[in-house]
Amino acid sequence: MQTLIHLLKCNIGTGLLGLPLAMKNAGLLVGPLSLLGIGVLTVHCMVILLNCAHHLSQRLQKTFVNYEEAMMYSLETSPNAWLRTHSVWGRYTVSFLLITTQLGFCSVYFMFMADNLQQMVEEAHMTSNNCQPRKLLALAPVLDIHFYMLSILPFLILLVFIHNLKLLSIFSSLANITTLGSMALIFKYIIQEIPDPSNLPLVASWQTFLLFFGTAVFTFEGVGMVLPLKNQMRNPQQFPFVLYLGMSLVIILYICLGTLGYMKFGSSTQASITLNLPNCWLYQSVKLLYSVSIFFTYALQFHVPAEIILPFAISQVSESWTLFIDLSVRIALVCLTCVSAILIPHLNLVISFVGSVSSSALALIIPPLLELITFYPKDMSCITIAKDIMISILGLLGCVCGTYQALYELIQPIDHSTANSTNLPSRLNLGFTTVLCV
Repeated sequence: MQTLIHLLKCNIGTGLLGLPLAMKNAGLLVGPLSLLGIGVLTVHCMVILLNCAHHLSQRLQKTFVNYEEAMMYSLETSPNAWLRTHSVWGRYTVSFLLITTQLGFCSVYFMFMADNLQQMVEEAHMTSNNCQPRKLLALAPVLDIHFYMLSILPFLILLVFIHNLKLLSIFSSLANITTLGSMALIFKYIIQEIPDPSNLPLVASWQTFLLFFGTAVFTFEGVGMVLPLKNQMRNPQQFPFVLYLGMSLVIILYICLGTLGYMKFGSSTQASITLNLPNCWLYQSVKLLYSVSIFFTYALQFHVPAEIILPFAISQVSESWTLFIDLSVRIALVCLTCVSAILIPHLNLVISFVGSVSSSALALIIPPLLELITFYPKDMSCITIAKDIMISILGLLGCVCGTYQALYELIQPIDHSTANSTNLPSRLNLGFTTVLCV
């Protein structure tokens, strides 16, 4: 049960709220089908990763093999001499991708919490009990968004001092409860009086579909936690059942929220579905509940880079300095995510960029290649080989094209006169441009 709770919480993050815009970027027909396909491929690659790690741990007689070790050990036993010689670079590559991906998630969490906190504080005097559809009004922010980011920083630093996953399951349970409450309120609103969707495009342009790909891959945030979660289980052999059950629930939730949200708001769909909710006390509570959920989820996503960096940092000092280095590295990493959020405050494009660069590599490109290296040639059929090659090529194409499109959108100048227009959703910062959505 603890593992299932962690698995759900690792995958239900800020990317979920951007799925209606992702559906808009893909089209009403292509979006749900593509999201289902990416979800199935991601879960399949998670299973591949589990099988490879299990095979390598048995071959090497180890109790546990993590993602980066699995890559290194498989290269050490490969038939190619060059790969065997450079096997350690496989470990370094996966470690780097895991660190950048998970810290990227944490930076997005900073943006999300700060934006929602800013909206709740600065819209408080206009919030009413009348839950009418949200209108657009120009309002100058009272306090800079950076103030809200810095106000969250000390609390997150205290949170990441907790490094035991079993203890974090308590916070994960609280996060799931708050997520469930906020999701119930969001669904309550979007299923009411859905407009006729016949005027919505079934297929969007290929440029916006590339942004959809990055957002969709980013949304499946839990690939880095699969092996650590299995290792923490009392009965690891039960993990495949937990994985299939948890990810099935996640995929169903993703498709329903993304599709219904896009059908509800149509061309007015914003970078986060919370921007489309009415400005009343009931739906302001959604922002509060989801922000609390993301706050606790931060510690889970932070666990992966901390477990990679801390052992190396601690090994460089004497035992008397261990605690000091442990706390210092944790503080430095949290501050790094805060600085990243301050420097690049475009939430939806950062989501697409991180998803395209790191998440696609970890979730779609590396696991099939790892299977080819681990089991080739004696234990693989031609169909399996072709399947792994196709998945890796698909992931690579999505990575390259999605990264290009996200970077292209990021460097485009923003027309501040229309920066909050719903016709420019790809350039909207979640709640902080020169105007506020109210």
